[in-house]
Amino acid sequence: MSLPDDAPKLRMSPPDSPEELAHRFEREHRAVQLQREDNLSESLAPFRVGSVPYLNAVPLTRGLEEQIIFVTPSKLAEMLRRDELDAALVSVTEVLFNDRYDILDGVAVASLGEVKSVFLAHRGRIEEAKEVFCDTASLTSVNLLRVLLAERGLRPEFKPLAGYDFVALPDYSLLIGDPAIDFLRAPRQHDIWDLGAAWYEMTGLPFVYAVWALRRGVESARLRRQLREAKSFGLDTLDSIISSRNEYDYDFCKDYLGWHIHYHLGADEKRGLAKFIELLDRHGLGPLHEPKFVA
Repeated sequence: MSLPDDAPKLRMSPPDSPEELAHRFEREHRAVQLQREDNLSESLAPFRVGSVPYLNAVPLTRGLEEQIIFVTPSKLAEMLRRDELDAALVSVTEVLFNDRYDILDGVAVASLGEVKSVFLAHRGRIEEAKEVFCDTASLTSVNLLRVLLAERGLRPEFKPLAGYDFVALPDYSLLIGDPAIDFLRAPRQHDIWDLGAAWYEMTGLPFVYAVWALRRGVESARLRRQLREAKSFGLDTLDSIISSRNEYDYDFCKDYLGWHIHYHLGADEKRGLAKFIELLDRHGLGPLHEPKFVA
């Protein structure tokens, strides 16, 4: 069958250029990410959730920032114990020392080797330390340091660090979080003993610093889904997170969040956690409770 001569001719659209295809993909990808962020933006109510105000936790609260209480690890632990929070990204020792929480499986703040933000700053040989001053915000880190020193036969006295006055910092000081990074990157006279690296050298295992602790007695299935989605969203948009942070330069943030810290809680991390429990018990740091994981 032939068409009349005056019938409109069909025209094929010219193919998109690689640049146009890339722009279209970027627009569609951005639309999906905005929708994910919108879905998370009011998702936690009525749950009360806390986290730490440190760079290393940012990818785990992506999209939830306006709904979360940000305080130090020690303050988070106090709020959980007083039932003022239903869940918190808390120091792992809070869960090990108190049998009242479940751990959200699959999510953690961990390292396999050098961590950069948990270390002993020291002037003098570590073996000569008689007293160590510890950031009062620390829970897990101080116990990790106790274990690492005890394994070397060292038991110095632990005292609270009065503050982060770098000029007047004691000879042996345990520093954590963003203040530790600030000290690491500043001119200093102290040497650095990175506790993540020391743990890996001793055990060959990852170290788990923090987990999502869920208060028992609270029905948390929906909360668990949202926390897992926040982690997934954070890791999917990690480049955007790194680019948007202004605490430190891009290269440092990329190295820190993309290499030194990881957010998986799998079989290796659980073996590292079991080894930590073993050593805490060996050196009389307890009482201890077996961690209970929930999906």
